[in-house]
Amino acid sequence: LSSMPWYQLLGSLNWDWNLTWHTENPDFTPCFQNTVLVWIPCIYLWVCFPVYFLYLRCHDRGYIQMSNLNKAKTALGLILWIVCWADLFYSFWERSQNIFQAPFFLVRPTVLGITMLLATFLIQYERIKGVQSSGVMTIFWLISLLCAVVVFRSKIINALNTVDAFRYATFCIYFILLLVQLILCCFPERPPLFSETVNDPNPCPEFSASFLSRITFWWITGLMVQGYRRPLEAKDLWSLNKEDKSEEIVPEAEALIIKPSQKSSEASLFKVLYKTFGPYFLMSFLFKAAHDLLMFAGPEILKLLINFVNNKAAPNWQGYFYTGLLFVCACLQTLILHQYFHICFVTGMRLKTAIVGVIYRKALVITNSARKTSTVGEIVNLMSVDAQRFMDLATYINMIWSAPLQVILALYLLWQNLGPSVLAGVAVMILLVPINAVMAMKTKTYQVAQMKSKDNRIKLMNEILNGIKVLKLYAWELAFREKVLEIRQKELKVLKKSAYLAAMATFTWVCAPFLVALSTFAVYVTIDKNNVLDAQKAFVSLALFNILRFPLNMLPMVISSIVEASVSLKRLRVFLSHEELDPDSIIRGPITDGEFLFLKQAELCTLYFSINFTVPEGSLVAVVGQVGCGKSSLLSALLGEMDKKEGYVVVKGSVAYVPQQAWVQNATLEDNIIFGREMNESRYKRVIEACALLPDIEILPTGDKTEIGEKGVNLSGGQKQRVSLARAVYCNADVYLFDDPLSAVDAHVGKHIFEKVIGPKGILKNKTRVLVTHAINYLPQMDTILVMSDGEISEMGSYQELLKQDGAFAEFLRTYANAEQSVENSGNETVLSFAMLLCSYLIKLQYDPGDLEKIVISQGWPICSRFLSQFWSSDLLPMATVYWDYMKAIGLFISFLSIFLFMCNHIASLASNYWLSLWTDDPVINGTQQYTNVRLGVYGALGISQGLLGIAVFGYSMVVSIGGIFASRHLHLNLLHNVLRSPMSFFERTPSGNLVNRFSKEIDTIDSTIPPIIKMFMGSTFNVIGACIIILLATPIAAVIIPPLGLVYLFVQRFYVATSRQLKRLESVSRSPVYSHFNETLLGVSVIRAFEEQKRFIKQNDVKVDENQKAYYPSIVANRWLAVRLEYVGNCIVLFAALFAVIARNKLSAGLVGLSVSYSLQITAYLNWLVRMSSELETNIVAVERVKEYAEMEKEAEWSIEQTAPASTWPKEGKVEFRGYGLRYREDLDLVLKNINVTINGGEKIGIVGRTGAGKSSLTLGLFRINEAAEGEIIIDGINIAKIGLHDLRFKITIIPQDPILFSGSLRMNLDPFDQHSDEDIWRSLELAHLKNFVSSLPDKLNHECAEGGENLSVGQRQLVCLARALLRKSKILVLDEATAAVDLETDKLIQSTIKSQFEECTVLTIAHRLNTIMDYTRVLVLDRGEVVECGSPDHLLQEKGIFYSMAKDSGLV
Repeated sequence: LSSMPWYQLLGSLNWDWNLTWHTENPDFTPCFQNTVLVWIPCIYLWVCFPVYFLYLRCHDRGYIQMSNLNKAKTALGLILWIVCWADLFYSFWERSQNIFQAPFFLVRPTVLGITMLLATFLIQYERIKGVQSSGVMTIFWLISLLCAVVVFRSKIINALNTVDAFRYATFCIYFILLLVQLILCCFPERPPLFSETVNDPNPCPEFSASFLSRITFWWITGLMVQGYRRPLEAKDLWSLNKEDKSEEIVPEAEALIIKPSQKSSEASLFKVLYKTFGPYFLMSFLFKAAHDLLMFAGPEILKLLINFVNNKAAPNWQGYFYTGLLFVCACLQTLILHQYFHICFVTGMRLKTAIVGVIYRKALVITNSARKTSTVGEIVNLMSVDAQRFMDLATYINMIWSAPLQVILALYLLWQNLGPSVLAGVAVMILLVPINAVMAMKTKTYQVAQMKSKDNRIKLMNEILNGIKVLKLYAWELAFREKVLEIRQKELKVLKKSAYLAAMATFTWVCAPFLVALSTFAVYVTIDKNNVLDAQKAFVSLALFNILRFPLNMLPMVISSIVEASVSLKRLRVFLSHEELDPDSIIRGPITDGEFLFLKQAELCTLYFSINFTVPEGSLVAVVGQVGCGKSSLLSALLGEMDKKEGYVVVKGSVAYVPQQAWVQNATLEDNIIFGREMNESRYKRVIEACALLPDIEILPTGDKTEIGEKGVNLSGGQKQRVSLARAVYCNADVYLFDDPLSAVDAHVGKHIFEKVIGPKGILKNKTRVLVTHAINYLPQMDTILVMSDGEISEMGSYQELLKQDGAFAEFLRTYANAEQSVENSGNETVLSFAMLLCSYLIKLQYDPGDLEKIVISQGWPICSRFLSQFWSSDLLPMATVYWDYMKAIGLFISFLSIFLFMCNHIASLASNYWLSLWTDDPVINGTQQYTNVRLGVYGALGISQGLLGIAVFGYSMVVSIGGIFASRHLHLNLLHNVLRSPMSFFERTPSGNLVNRFSKEIDTIDSTIPPIIKMFMGSTFNVIGACIIILLATPIAAVIIPPLGLVYLFVQRFYVATSRQLKRLESVSRSPVYSHFNETLLGVSVIRAFEEQKRFIKQNDVKVDENQKAYYPSIVANRWLAVRLEYVGNCIVLFAALFAVIARNKLSAGLVGLSVSYSLQITAYLNWLVRMSSELETNIVAVERVKEYAEMEKEAEWSIEQTAPASTWPKEGKVEFRGYGLRYREDLDLVLKNINVTINGGEKIGIVGRTGAGKSSLTLGLFRINEAAEGEIIIDGINIAKIGLHDLRFKITIIPQDPILFSGSLRMNLDPFDQHSDEDIWRSLELAHLKNFVSSLPDKLNHECAEGGENLSVGQRQLVCLARALLRKSKILVLDEATAAVDLETDKLIQSTIKSQFEECTVLTIAHRLNTIMDYTRVLVLDRGEVVECGSPDHLLQEKGIFYSMAKDSGLV
């Protein structure tokens, strides 16, 4: 070798195949070792260098101090360089000794030496630029080491016959140094100086983690362990990375959006997003491409493996080499894929942050007219829905080029494998695409129909829950239950249809790969006798078809996702291109002549104002005028909220503004007043005192530290107004603009405020004040009064001057003077710490915490949410019982049938593939296989049994879907029945929102979410089990490996679910403040602008968004963490399947090897899917448990009891006896009624009176058994009412309730829901109730639709409808509960006369407020504190001069 000139040397580089391949002990030629293996790492580093260098120059993270680790790395790099150059000098020395070696002995050390210098330079440069752990260098050392290992091995083999001791020694040193360098590279450096992480209490460990830890997501393990041990809290989450924070992302995006928009009319949002996030996102292109290429490595290596098994002469090491290659490819694929996903998700997250931030900033500067074009809800939707769409798009967008690429590659490889017959398979696939599309369209229409039914059902449920008391009193529950079930039936019908569709879809999806394979193989075998289907062709094709299936199914999803995103883009663009307020529309600055505010000819909004006026500094100006004459607009103009047409507005100094509708933030009372200024104790105290807030603060549970709910729920209107006023006074501005702040407060408070704050002696006496007001009594104290009419200032001057003129002002005085007297003083408002009470109350009741969370968030009671977080994280009851409940709901037979069908399907699928492997092992005689047709037939038959006969796929899909419908019908029926059977007390302490939520959200989950999840879950489970069975069949020794891997898998999965659930919770809890803060800002935008607090609010919004992303980021990473771990389990299965196949190659046929490896290649995907589905299933199955919860609630008594049912004619005379009767509302409360003994004879008319809270209504509740007796009994016509069924009782007594409640439906339904009466009866009752004329004038007569709650009838009419109900039932006992309170006197007379004439022989009990109605009754019962104090005829009681007398005196009857 040494004498050859070097151009011949390159010729000898060509392989010596016998040396390297066809041998038991492979080795490379020395030539190859010394050239190619040296050049690979060098080329890698030199190619990466320029790109990496530029990247580092742009991304400076700060400077890292020299550490021992760094010194060691640098020293090793230098020693490596010295070692390489030692070789070089040794070569020169040899030359001087006239020993001429081949030239590469000079070239190699030179190149290597320079490369090592470059590496050392990079180590230092990275340190200066603050890189803590470098991927580029790690990979470089790894490649160098791998190349060196090959050389090292051959050196050892040939050690005995070499004499070159020096080079041998240097190489050993070189090899050891490389190894050490690689190990050192795995440790991260210390964090850079002056970086944020140093002063961050809980920094994200990502950047300080080593390269290995980052690519395997090892760095999140700490958090996972924490979440597994105990529930996570918000303080456990890491801070966001700097580049994910709002303050970094939004300004970039904003600058790009807002600057171009001034030049071009449309700032292309897409360009902006691309510019902001493009460079980072481009990385994902590379990752995705690498992953797509690696995906095809699997089938190719499988091909080589099968060849290896077939070729008995091949040396063993080749098999191990392929196995290793397969494993390495799979692992690389995993790492690359999840890096890709990580980039996509992080980009999605940043996109969302950017969009939310930009929308928020825009909302602060948009003009009022533009804001009116979109409702608050729409803008909030932009933030939630549309931003979400962009997030989803980020993960899909690469599929646009990746899917076609995958399809093309797969087809190319298939063509190579099977030739033109591939087209048959492709044709089948393409045919399936439109079928799927049609199904998707159909599903959508069904979905719409189902939504419609659902909305109707929820509306009805809402009404039932709101009017539940009336339903119980009338015993109408059954009629309404039927109505609900009728709607539910429609809904289930649609559900059934979509279930058939879903079954079809599953069927095509499962059978597609099989049909494709079948058609391809059939065509391939039949076109030419010499086409042999061997293992290699069959299984490689199957593997490729499996790859092909994914992009084809993804494409429709991607396209729809892009369409949705483009719609969102359009909406965003519309919002972002709205007009903005012109900051220069008012001039803020000093004006000559010490005048103050100044308006000149400005045309504003739609009113045409021609206004000129100036206000001297420090004066008090009132603006008065009729409603709608532009007073508030005038103030808006001064604030610069109006579009100025001409003229100019000058305001000197800062402005404080009190709007007409007080705007209160969801913060503490103190924060609301201070509003971002610094705290000044004495001033604060003075302000609170002046604004009359002291008494209110004393009432609040925690004084001025009390959280005020959203929109000020826990304050009354007057308190809100005073808080708003205090905010303005505290901020100490130069100009004060008050927009009628005194209208919302009571007269005496208003007076106090005027004196202490606004008036000539108030805190603000030296400021300029403009007060819009309707209160006349303050006008005399004003310096100037502006009178406005129709957007013009008609008069202006002091009070005296204006009175003399006798113009518009005098007229205004007259209008309002009359109104003033009729205003009544409504007393000082107080406030309950409602939220606190509610919270502790609900927790006492052991409420379903998930829902409580919802109530709290939706009502924005921050006080509660603190309570809850401790109370919420309790785990759910054992899952097994819930699954068992669900199976019982489906029906055990169906449950087990579906499991059986699943098994059949998978057995058929395994069998067909096993058959395929036997077929491929048929011996080849004369170039053809013998039993081609038999084989094809059986293969087809097995596959068809798997598919077409519907024995399996169609069967199980159908059964699961229909089973799911059975279950949801059963669960809904139970829930409805149980809720209707609950006693009144249950409804009083359960917010109806909670119940409605059960009927909408949970039932919807059971309807449409759980069945598909169960299908996928079962599918994945059986797929995994099937793959394991095949592997065990082929290589039984795998039994040693699979169980431990299974255990690892289970452990990782349990571990993950614990943390993931917590993170999901934290994320959803931190999401609502973002929206509620945004909502709040939109409502108070003019106040924020007036006080110039935009910066602070933007900052607050950023913080809230970051808080939310703080919980979202770890949950993304946790998903990646899990996926990487699980895919490694899958990769190990691939490794062992291949390894055992290679070990047992002499016993195995090629077909079996192909079968087992191709199954193991799919297992990773299935494992991933399985975990996702199992955690989805766990999250959703909770719905079943929540619905069941209500089944175990207390119930009221039976509706009807056969044995004790009274005769149909009972009660004949209507005699009612109370014997020692007592009643209490709850176990732990006192008696409300005690010891009542009264006998009421048939046909008597009894009035029941008493002060509020005396127990009048409780008496009727007892009579109807809404509350059961605590002691004593009630006897009607000799029957004890406690012994009979509730409906038997309630049908026989009639009540006209206090608040007339109607249900949406026809008028007829409202009168007679059970359809027991003829039309004549109904018309007669209407006539007696004086409604006949009204009803016959309606277009639909009796079928007139009543709106929800009877909104389209007047209150009086509703009351009359209730009377008509009573007339229709015509029972012996009638109860009137203050029935006439809501009716005018006219109607009242009608009702009384009707009752007198129509209920002549009936017993009538009336609870009366208006005593005049009962003056002619037979007897009056007077109740006080739950006992009967007086009883007798009205005249008799009046003479006794007792309680009745004093009441009559109060109402002026005596």
